[in-house]
This record gives sequence, C-alpha cells and structure tokens, in this order.
Amino acid sequence: MSEIDVLFSGVLDLPWWGCALAALALTHVTIVAVTVFLHRHQTHHALDLHPAASHFFRLWLWLTTGMVTKEWVAIHRKHHAKVETPEDPHSPQVVGINRVLWGGVFLYVKEARNRGTIERYGQGTPDDWLERNVYSRYVVLGLALTGTADALLFGIVPGALIFLTQIVWIPFWAAGVINGIGHFWGYRNWSTADASTNIVPWGILIGGEELHNNHHAFATSAKLSNKWYELDIGWMYIRMLEALGLAKVNRVAPVPRFTAPRLIPNVQMLQAVITHRYDVLAKYDQTLRQAERMKLADVLSKSRALHTVYSMRRELMALWERSTASKVELVRRLQDWCQRAEASGVRPLVEFSRRLRSYA
Repeated sequence: MSEIDVLFSGVLDLPWWGCALAALALTHVTIVAVTVFLHRHQTHHALDLHPAASHFFRLWLWLTTGMVTKEWVAIHRKHHAKVETPEDPHSPQVVGINRVLWGGVFLYVKEARNRGTIERYGQGTPDDWLERNVYSRYVVLGLALTGTADALLFGIVPGALIFLTQIVWIPFWAAGVINGIGHFWGYRNWSTADASTNIVPWGILIGGEELHNNHHAFATSAKLSNKWYELDIGWMYIRMLEALGLAKVNRVAPVPRFTAPRLIPNVQMLQAVITHRYDVLAKYDQTLRQAERMKLADVLSKSRALHTVYSMRRELMALWERSTASKVELVRRLQDWCQRAEASGVRPLVEFSRRLRSYA
C-alpha cells in the first residue's frame, strides 16, 4: 500500500462524496443530541427521556463536542432569565451580531468559567459517577477517541476533515447562528419581550432550533413549530422516540380554544388569557393594523382611535406581568378593560374584546 493510500484509505474506504455524507450524518446526530437532550429535555424539561436514550446522548456529546451538560444547561437558562440584558451570556443586541455569530464559542467558554452561573442555573443535571469521573473530568479524552475513530474509519486525511467538521459544527450553528441570527434577523410569530426571531420556517439543518422566536414564546414546549407551514425535525425525532417507549412529552405550546363569549370576565377567562397571551397579542396587533394602517409615530397624536388601541394594548400586557397581584384584583382589572374597550366606540377594539371573552 502506497503512502497516499495510507493517508486517504480507511476501514470503510469511502469516495469523497461518501465521506461528505458521513460527516453530515454524524453532525446531524450531534444536532439531535443538543436539541432533544440538552435543550428540550435537560434545560426546559419539556420531555422525559428513557435512561438508555439519555445516556446515549450524553455519551455522544462527550465524544463529539466535549460539552459538559451542567455548563450548557446553566448558560442557556441564564440566557432566558437575563435575555437581551448585559447579563445575557450571548445577546447580539448587547455585544453585537458579529461578536456572537463568529465568536459565540468564546462567549460560551467565558460564561462556563463563571462558577456562580453554573451553580445557580445548572441544578438538576446528571451528577452520577460517569458524569463526575469521566464526562466532566476527561473532556479531551472523548474528542481524542472520536478523532482516532474517524482516522481509522475514513483514512487519516478524510478522517481529520470529518473530525474538524464535527468540532466546529455546534460552535458555529448553535453558539453562532442560533444565538446570533436568532436574536437579530428573521420573522416573528409572537411579540415576546426579547428580540428572538424564527430564522427560517423549516427547522431541518439545526434540528428545529431555527424556530427560535417560537421557543422563546413557549420555552417549555417540546415542539418548536407553531404554524402549519413550519417544520421542526427535532419534534419528529421526539415522536419516534416516544413511539419506541424512549420518551414522554410533558408539554407543548397551547392551542387556543374558544367558547361562547362570557358576559362577565372570571378567573377561568383570566387564566385562559394569560395562557394564550401571545395569541392574544398577535390578534391584538391585527386589531391595531385594522384601526389605523399608518405609521404609528405619525398618527398617535392625531388619531383618537389609534391612541386608544395602542394604550389599551399596554394595559392588557400588564395583566400577566403583575405577578404580585391577586386573582381577584386581576379579574377586576380584566373586567374593567373589557368594559372600557367595548365603550370606546372603536369597532376593531370592540370586536377584539368580545373575542377575548371567548378564550377557553
């Protein structure tokens, strides 16, 4: 065997396109491990995983990324808790899109060294013998084993290229694209308080994480797609695991249901409005556009109807932000809001209030 054969031939002896497909398949398994295990299962408890599935994902992530579960979970939870503030570990709104897109991995490493973050936000992650003595302690060992296996299977040169692809795949797509572009550019289904966006409607390449605005609206949902035209491939894998008895879905985003309009707002209506608050805001924004299809800043001072709609939107949002108010007080405020909306004389606002009374 020549020196070239030694460099380019492995046990599998694949052509160049076969090596490219192998790299894509291997990195896709890593993406699935991140979105299903680290993100939806460990961080947000949107689903439970069978110990066999859970440990497979832990092992795979140790071999291919060197990421420590507790660190990843803690950093992402802090991102949700401190989103778009100076304490957010990776907000492009704070540090700039280029720094997050191209240097997201460095922001991750910096936050991983913050022991306060890890201890405060990393609770409930695996803490067994393997985690303490292997996965967390010998991070480089897993990567070394993977690099060796790639060289043996695909040849030294193709194996090195495949290994390099595996190493940079998550830092670029997850730490860079999702954390960067996912808070900078795209479309929004829901009026969340942060700048999160859905990058594209079809979450295939990054396991469904492309639907980032949907995730920030319903963080504990195991399914990231909300609209009929959106695709979350991670949800497909979850359903496959569920069919095999390896997963149990705990929560998905609520789907609005409606009843006959209530004459008087009550606690059940209040709970329904809070549960479906993003749908409420989406329909309210349609009301705003119906009331006045002009630039907001130019017409607020000139249009009584638009000013009424705009100011009452802020009051409605305050309903679910009053965490210290009692249910009785919140119901009273909701009753008052509906009465004023229906007495405003603004037809779209009147119709919206009647829709609000119908949420179940």
